[in-house]
Amino acid sequence: MALHMTVNAGEHHRRHCPVSAVVDLGERAPSSWRLVVRGSAAAVPFQAEPLGEGRWRLTWVVDDLPARASAAYELAPGAAATAGPGVEMLPGKDAVDIRVGGSLLTTFHYGEAWSRPFLHPLIGPYGDPVTRAYPVRTDVAGEKQDHPHHKSVWVAWGDVNGTDNWSENREKGHAKQRLQAPPRCESGPVRGRLEASLDWVSEKGAKVLEEDRSITVWNLPADLRAIDLEVVFRATCGPVRFGDTKEGGICSVRVATSMDAAVNGTIVNAYGGTNEAETWGKRAPWCDYCGPVQGHTVGIAIFDHPDNLRYPTWWHVRNYGLMTANPFGLSHFLNDRTLDGSHRLPAGGTLAFRYRVVCHAGTAAEAGLAERYHDFINPPRVAVTAEPG
Repeated sequence: MALHMTVNAGEHHRRHCPVSAVVDLGERAPSSWRLVVRGSAAAVPFQAEPLGEGRWRLTWVVDDLPARASAAYELAPGAAATAGPGVEMLPGKDAVDIRVGGSLLTTFHYGEAWSRPFLHPLIGPYGDPVTRAYPVRTDVAGEKQDHPHHKSVWVAWGDVNGTDNWSENREKGHAKQRLQAPPRCESGPVRGRLEASLDWVSEKGAKVLEEDRSITVWNLPADLRAIDLEVVFRATCGPVRFGDTKEGGICSVRVATSMDAAVNGTIVNAYGGTNEAETWGKRAPWCDYCGPVQGHTVGIAIFDHPDNLRYPTWWHVRNYGLMTANPFGLSHFLNDRTLDGSHRLPAGGTLAFRYRVVCHAGTAAEAGLAERYHDFINPPRVAVTAEPG
């Protein structure tokens, strides 16, 4: 038996776009199947996730597919393709190195030496970090050394039941995030995934809530890396109030100092708003920060997902290098203290967020971020038909 799968691009040009389809493989293991582009002998690497009763979710990457075009694939018995090292999750002491194609992309740090977990460095298209090194490193010439709680790529909020899990006040103390256990890691030819369960604790160490965090890294070319972040808050210790503050970001980035819009960089959002004056406190489906690093123009974008609370999100984005997706700070962004953007989660409730972080070569326009955003929120549809054998 063979399965025929047709990927329909829809209205958007697809470039290095992950796609998936649910298939019934019966009693055969996925490793005994081979995926090819129909009419070609070239095998396509794929990854399989079990769904039970012989059903699997297959995921692979479509390299290039014009708008309104389709691509035909065939899944038939045979040896599955390999993709070299793929995405490797390599656990170490209090950290997990994440490699794509054998090269370091980033490291997930979670040890108790840090107030909160974060990704650092984030290596860009030309082999140089595109996020700020401070305070992990203090020896980078010309780098700003302000806001020590801005650690590369991270999740934080400044008012959670009155506790500050954003800033770091070493004299008065501050709230922290602590992993319940070392993260669970999965490597693979198409994607790698890291999952962690965290406790958010107050300045006095009392648990305020729990969080499930998932970080998925896709095996894409260096000029268009993609990292998916999923955050699920769980009110396991009673009701939780996420307070109205500008000091926070469910997905937060601090770019390399050379990229700052106050120097030579540029902020741009999905509507064309440019730099802090036109993007701070404004709503948009995505926001991008680009600028020079070692003579090359590179950028980092955050994509908001339509399923997120208060989509499209507001942005706490500054010319000095900070960019965060902030759904709660309405009174600050709208300059109206009679408003209250707080969100209350009842005891036992959950609140989920999804984002994609894209590290790209060139400007937002050169990277085609408007189309890449649709790869995230409107992925191609895949039709599956079985050929009796």
